[in-house]
Amino acid sequence: MAANRKFELLGLHLEELTEIALEKGQPSYRGKQLSEAIYRKRAMAIQQISTLPAEFRTELENEGYAVGLPKLEKRFQSVDGTVRYLIGLDDRESVETVWMPEGDGGEAGDGSEAGDEESRASSWSRATICVSSQVGCAVNCQFCLTAKLGVRRNLTAGEIVGQVLAVLTDQKVEVEQRRINLVFMGMGEPFLNYENFMKASRLLAEEVGIPESRMTVSTAGIVPRIEEFGREAVRPKLAISLNASNDTGREEVMPINRKWDLKKLLDAARSFPLRPRERLTFEYVLLNGVNDSTVNAKEVVQLLRGLRAKVNLIALNPGPDLPYGTPSDAAVAAFQRVLIEGGVPAFIRRPRGRDIYAACGQLKRTEELVRIRE
Repeated sequence: MAANRKFELLGLHLEELTEIALEKGQPSYRGKQLSEAIYRKRAMAIQQISTLPAEFRTELENEGYAVGLPKLEKRFQSVDGTVRYLIGLDDRESVETVWMPEGDGGEAGDGSEAGDEESRASSWSRATICVSSQVGCAVNCQFCLTAKLGVRRNLTAGEIVGQVLAVLTDQKVEVEQRRINLVFMGMGEPFLNYENFMKASRLLAEEVGIPESRMTVSTAGIVPRIEEFGREAVRPKLAISLNASNDTGREEVMPINRKWDLKKLLDAARSFPLRPRERLTFEYVLLNGVNDSTVNAKEVVQLLRGLRAKVNLIALNPGPDLPYGTPSDAAVAAFQRVLIEGGVPAFIRRPRGRDIYAACGQLKRTEELVRIRE
């Protein structure tokens, strides 16, 4: 846990901020003023919150309180407009967050407003932010660069929300004026940091103003958490990383399958309560010669039969020391065709920011990878 985290206001919901105000002898509406300044106006420091009395601001600072926004340490821009951020945390750890103008097609066909926008040419301005939930990752998917780090620690709710606020501020975006989608698909497994992830989701929906229908969380298949997630009153949409068509193949690329195999995973998926029109998303990273044959595709059709679901196909995004290759466009198209002919909606996610190692599965350490590229 980062030092002095208990003194940071970012990550506290309205009731907690109101409690702080009341403890200091302030009226309860000061909590709302704090919330609006931190989450809507994105104040960087307590002294910037001009709606608060000067003496109250000074008192908070003297007692060690701070807003707690993370620092943007490095920024890399791709030729396609994608921006990859290295975000520094209080304990000198860092995570990476990605800004994708116009998204990558990941929401297409999921039954939400965001998905409808992805499925047609749009005349309005929208973007997707890919958010991290841990420093590193413990799941050890063999095709993912983040797995090379192992897991260092969980992020707090404030650190998760802070990534979004920092990127919105850097991009000079007002949430009310642009359609912002969030995908919890950056570094880490969100369901292994469940409480902080869920608190961050509620803060983003209730305090920042990004609807839960514009958020998607991806899990490698933490079955008990999938079941718990389905009972949440406020929840993002669910995406499950499938990445193989049978248990043998999935254990090779995703060791977590040894604990929760495909039967357990798909039983949880079938029991998951969906909203009207909503579809589950299954993410499938195609690895050349490993899981990308038409036979694999036919097995996926059988696995998902009867589920209200769609599949996102992702051709492997390459990186140093990964033991797999990227399939050809023809192989990806053939795989998609088998799924569609089998009655499973399938979409090809556009790779965004490959040249700066910002694409799916490429998040690791910005400075290290950019040095390799250069």
